Amino acid sequence: MASRRVLTVARREYLARIRTKAFWITTVALPLFLAAMLVVPALLATQARSTLRVVAVDATGRLGAELAALSDVPPSDGPVEGEGAAIAAFSVTVEEPTGEPEAQRAALDRRILSGAVDAWIWIDEEAIESGRLPYHGESVSNFLTQGRLERELSRLVHDDRLRRAGLDPAEIGELTRGVALVTVRVSSEGSRAEGAEAGIFLSYGLFFLLYIVLLIYGQQVMTGVLEEKTNRIVEVIAATTTPTDLMAGKLAGVCGVALTQLAIWMGTVALLTAPGVLASVALVPPQISIPRVPAGVYVHFFAFFLLGFVLYATFYAAIGAAFNNVQEAQQFASLAAFVLVAPILFFWTVVNDPDSTLSVVMSLVPPFTPLLMLLRITIKTPPAWQIALGYAATALFAWLMIRIAGRIYRVGILMVGKKPTLPELWRWVRYG
Repeated sequence: MASRRVLTVARREYLARIRTKAFWITTVALPLFLAAMLVVPALLATQARSTLRVVAVDATGRLGAELAALSDVPPSDGPVEGEGAAIAAFSVTVEEPTGEPEAQRAALDRRILSGAVDAWIWIDEEAIESGRLPYHGESVSNFLTQGRLERELSRLVHDDRLRRAGLDPAEIGELTRGVALVTVRVSSEGSRAEGAEAGIFLSYGLFFLLYIVLLIYGQQVMTGVLEEKTNRIVEVIAATTTPTDLMAGKLAGVCGVALTQLAIWMGTVALLTAPGVLASVALVPPQISIPRVPAGVYVHFFAFFLLGFVLYATFYAAIGAAFNNVQEAQQFASLAAFVLVAPILFFWTVVNDPDSTLSVVMSLVPPFTPLLMLLRITIKTPPAWQIALGYAATALFAWLMIRIAGRIYRVGILMVGKKPTLPELWRWVRYG
């Protein structure tokens, strides 16, 4: 009979929330946003090209041909790669000095204002020696394009200095060429090339998805309990069921809504990161790595969500039952929010060294375990005993929260009027 009452309450909570427009808008919006975040930047990187029309005045007489050759360098294949290299292109016109620098510069400024050119640069011996080349343009906020132009000019001036010193720029460049780390992630499922950015993207996304879902649905439990209490609906419901069954049903219903939403979201992640889908996205440049989510991560994600939801939602349910309005409840609800925010402070510490003493200890503290242990698993799978200990400690702590919150809920759900004090809440826990 008790289980039937719990299922009835859970079904009511589930259907009442899943039939709302807001639920489906947010459920559909996040996958669309995720797909856009994965595909749109790649498309923009290949399609968005900004061509800067530049007039270069070469007063040295040595760099004209190399300056003009910048017009033929493709945006993504330049000799100097970096931020903006994929979208910045130049159309360079080389002019000789007329002998009247001030008049020529004023004429170039007028050409900019008329829209004939976008910018001009002036290269002479003084500028090369000082390392400061004048750049005039109507807009100087195009920092990506300017950044690439600056790197290209630095390369030309660098080669010119070497040639004047009797050295071969090509030979020097080869001898001083840097190296790049080609990162390969080793796991029990097999090794695969994976950039650091891709791993951090995956960890960051799953970490904050779990954080947001725990926070949002915990708050929903609290507001739902408060609404039923302030509207006196709970007094009618209490006539047919016990407060314990009511709380259990409410938690199960809201948890079911959260699981439905997460299943849709994680299914979208699995689809977008599937090898076949990635291979079909021909427009994604090869340097952009989209991380794949191992199957084990999905299992841990849902398992830690269930434990985290029980842990935090019971706390929020107790707050909603104990107080009379949202303003009163929010003061205590900030405690749960603070505990949820605390793992964010350790995010980069765990990402940089998931096996450090601090990372291990903090991931085994039950209120932090759902977030930090999941983060460690996405970065580097911890030893099995640490994962098992994290699950056991969190389950034990969640059971303790159920006992405490259940006693507060049984007493507070029918208490209306005076705001309870901490000693009163403690008495409810002891004698509830």
